[in-house]
Amino acid sequence: QVQLVESGGGLVQAGGSLRLSCAASGRTFSSVAMGWFRQAPGKEREFVATVSWSGGIKYYADSVKGRFTISRDNAKNTVYLQMNSLKPEDTAVYYCAAGRSRTVITTNGDTVDYWGQGTQVTVSS
Repeated sequence: QVQLVESGGGLVQAGGSLRLSCAASGRTFSSVAMGWFRQAPGKEREFVATVSWSGGIKYYADSVKGRFTISRDNAKNTVYLQMNSLKPEDTAVYYCAAGRSRTVITTNGDTVDYWGQGTQVTVSS
């Protein structure tokens, strides 16, 4: 059974940092792209960041560029999202995603094969 399990969410003050982790099990994801999406209350799910299978290509949403960093450790079958300088508008449920190819996940999520269950991130002002 394939599972993506996120961890690291929580409550943080504006300007603070959090590091999300996504541990994959059930199969290896070292040969596919991974990514992060988020969904705030009353809003549609939106793309946050994606990384290619090797870690060599990364794309970010404009809203998080320069503040968030996506990385992966293929030996551990894990992808990370380091979030710095957090803002109240970053409050959302963050979802890990595994793509179906080596290239980066599309921003609309159409190339996602597996989703995690989500982890809540709340940034207070």
